[in-house]
Amino acid sequence: MNLLANDSYEVSANTISPMREMGAYEALWMQQGMTWKRMADKFRNDPTALPSDFVPLHEASAIARRVMAHLKERQVHRFGVRIHHAGDYPHKLRDAKNPVEMLYYQGAWELSEMRSLAIVGSRNASDDGQARAARLARELVKRDFAVVSGLANGIDGAAHRAALEAGGTTIAVIGTPLGEHYPKENAELQDVIAKDHLLISQVPVMRYSQEPFRNKRMYFPERNATMSALTEGTIIVEAGETSGTLTQARAAMFQGRKLFILDSCFQRNDITWPSRFEAQGAIRVRTPDDIWNSIE
Repeated sequence: MNLLANDSYEVSANTISPMREMGAYEALWMQQGMTWKRMADKFRNDPTALPSDFVPLHEASAIARRVMAHLKERQVHRFGVRIHHAGDYPHKLRDAKNPVEMLYYQGAWELSEMRSLAIVGSRNASDDGQARAARLARELVKRDFAVVSGLANGIDGAAHRAALEAGGTTIAVIGTPLGEHYPKENAELQDVIAKDHLLISQVPVMRYSQEPFRNKRMYFPERNATMSALTEGTIIVEAGETSGTLTQARAAMFQGRKLFILDSCFQRNDITWPSRFEAQGAIRVRTPDDIWNSIE
């Protein structure tokens, strides 16, 4: 459902109400000690439950109003939500280890139904790495694939921009709530994607707004798992031994998604992760055909 932050909504107790479910989900995240695993376990233990099954109507309504006001302050005037068991929720998200029960988005949700691959890698990417990411993005556009990435600096930004320049579709899965821009350098790019393509966030608005900065890093690894689940596979362009990109690599393997690793990663002497993932079934990409032949 699309929501307007400028409007008011009734939160119904009798039918599935996106406003009520949004407020209830946000309320669950406000509980002391809530984590992605604890949230996922709560719904695993009650597989048919909606967020509103755990939160009183008056509390869900109050939190929903706070969310709407918060987003309006941050110039988010139109957005949508996707809720498990209610409406057009992507079932492929259930492949994640800790699947999310609700997503926020801006833009055209139907773009999530396109065939897509994620292009990811280091924030401090080399010039060669960014050039490789851009070439891959252009090739995906030619094949009518959506280019998915995380809107970070480096590889992510190069992939998003190349897709746009090629006249294709790009989807950004961010590690912050709607209305937040991180990194600031990509604020304009984020706004373009939110307006003309698809921007997705699973980050709870109110919890995030009240946390100290150091705690906000926890949202990025789970963002990577969602990004992987939304796509047919992930292409790693370059990444260090401790890169957050490897979180997505592990998620892809767990979810049964394709994991592609460019040959240039294997040629580095300072990292060992490419060989580890290849031994687990990842595909070493010596030529682009190694990707295309695997997904056709």
